[in-house]
Amino acid sequence: MAKTVLIVEDDQNTAALVAMYLQREGFATTIVHDGGLALAAARECSPVFVILDVMLPNVEGWEICRALRSSSDVPIMMLTAREEELDRIAGLAMGADDYVVKPFSPRELVERVKAILRRSSPATARPGGLLSLNGVELDQEKLRVTRDGRLIPLTASEYKILLALMGAPGRVFPREELLNHCYPKGEAVIDRVIDVHIGKLRQKIEDDPARPRFILTVRGHGYRFSDESAPSVEEG
Repeated sequence: MAKTVLIVEDDQNTAALVAMYLQREGFATTIVHDGGLALAAARECSPVFVILDVMLPNVEGWEICRALRSSSDVPIMMLTAREEELDRIAGLAMGADDYVVKPFSPRELVERVKAILRRSSPATARPGGLLSLNGVELDQEKLRVTRDGRLIPLTASEYKILLALMGAPGRVFPREELLNHCYPKGEAVIDRVIDVHIGKLRQKIEDDPARPRFILTVRGHGYRFSDESAPSVEEG
């Protein structure tokens, strides 16, 4: 059965063009032109990927992204006519996996979709054992993270960062090294993307993200996962 990509885009020509290129690569597609129908469409078609325009009738893409991410780890690509860095950071902060500025090459867009799906696919993950530190557990075989027994849904990038940090507790990872874990093929990404992912991880794992106990900042160097059993305060 073909994997379905949900396209939420109010411009019918753009939506049809993206769908055509995806279908050439073997994907099934579902198109929605109204933001108010996006969540219902996602529930009905169970997509493996969502392409989401920012400016939509009735409900903006930001709100749809936030709602999807609250209940699902499906990869999300935001489409927008704005290219300001703050807009890109806002999209990533809400849980989007990628951000594409219009006009774009439909061929490149499809390749980016395929690359994100490869990175997030369990088939491409390297199985290992169970990492457990201070109540946070990362099961490499099941690709599952829990905190005190509570399941924590993570995006593919968040999982890879946490896997690197928990695999070497106490070691400081520079941002560039964490970027290599997330984007091993050297894909071009915007500055501060690691900071955005770290912020989202803290929101999901920490009791108080402003005073992290697990994922600590080492000013001027990068990030580390605490190797202490007692609560730690962010350095700085």
